[in-house]
Amino acid sequence: MFRPCIDLHEGKVKQIVGGTLNDSGAVENFVSEKSPSWYAARFAKDLLRGGHVIKLGPGNDEAAREALATWPGGLQIGGAISCDNAIAWLEAGASGVIITSWLFDSQGKFLEDRASLLADKIGTEKIIIDLSCRQVGA
Repeated sequence: MFRPCIDLHEGKVKQIVGGTLNDSGAVENFVSEKSPSWYAARFAKDLLRGGHVIKLGPGNDEAAREALATWPGGLQIGGAISCDNAIAWLEAGASGVIITSWLFDSQGKFLEDRASLLADKIGTEKIIIDLSCRQVGA
């Protein structure tokens, strides 16, 4: 199955080399001249379900809202999602919220109480838990 993705960095659709995003920048494979809404419209036209918008760092909220508004209910949203903003992203048109680091403490321990809190707030059917990880210091 093909899962379309709109990765946003500094408000633009980009493909970033995995693991290179940090405070000083990122190594970019590709930067699109097309807007996030162009991709969302294309995915909607082609009925490419199960896709997502990922906000890679700050400064991407406006671009993310643009994509979600273009295909309401057609894309999930991830990147700095927490219990504090999940409802707002669903109201902006996301079909679900992708939760990653907010569910873990600084030692990597899963915070089950946060997952329960979010489930009580928005329902389990709107939550996508991303457990992607990378080995560090091996």
